[in-house]
Amino acid sequence: MTSYCGLLYGHSRIRSPGFYAQGSNTRSMWARLKTLTDYKRKINSAEVELELRAQVRLFRELMGHQPRHMDGHQHVHVLPEVREVFAQVLSDLRIPYTRVPVEPGLHNCPWLPSHLQRFYKQVEKDALDSIPVFSRFGIRWPDVYLGLTTMGQNMSVPNLQRALSHALAAGATSSSASGSNQTVVTAELMVHPGYPSHPQEGGCGEGPDDFSQSADRQHELSVLKDSSLLALYSQERVQLCAFKDL
Repeated sequence: MTSYCGLLYGHSRIRSPGFYAQGSNTRSMWARLKTLTDYKRKINSAEVELELRAQVRLFRELMGHQPRHMDGHQHVHVLPEVREVFAQVLSDLRIPYTRVPVEPGLHNCPWLPSHLQRFYKQVEKDALDSIPVFSRFGIRWPDVYLGLTTMGQNMSVPNLQRALSHALAAGATSSSASGSNQTVVTAELMVHPGYPSHPQEGGCGEGPDDFSQSADRQHELSVLKDSSLLALYSQERVQLCAFKDL
């Protein structure tokens, strides 16, 4: 079992009225703040740290153990004013893994609408800038990541095959370039399987967002259970595992 942090504006585990940054509007809210000269003063790092620690504490209470992996909803853990305190908390609590959302092949997906391409490229830039910070704190992540280009209705067995091919090739190239004798490439596939939420039920204090109410979640669930996808995994010698197995 892994965990992701949900840093919210006005709704949190510590019930503070301060500014965190997330929920369904996090990155758009962050983009607006970036146009202001004082946007850094809008983020209270002390409150972010308290929130992260509170969420990990709740995870332990519910699951009976510490998470092995933690990342942020909509990748907020790689935002410039969050990444440092996020890495510090993971290091302090000995949570070894996070996510670095840099997907090989992302720039070769012309079917993605322009607004998603802009969003994903900003996520990628923030993620690349976070690598030195995570490395400094001893935080690890899988060799490659995929899932941005296969979300919702974009998830299909052919699209997953394409993304997996890019990811495994990138992972093998990275190992070769580093001089590693590693024969196993670890990859994180981001998915959101489930059933559509009912309006006004669930969510993080603000009700369910559009995606959680979307039929896209059930579509992902159906694709992930498709026998042809399982056959693809077998063909490519992909072994499904959890972060605790790494």
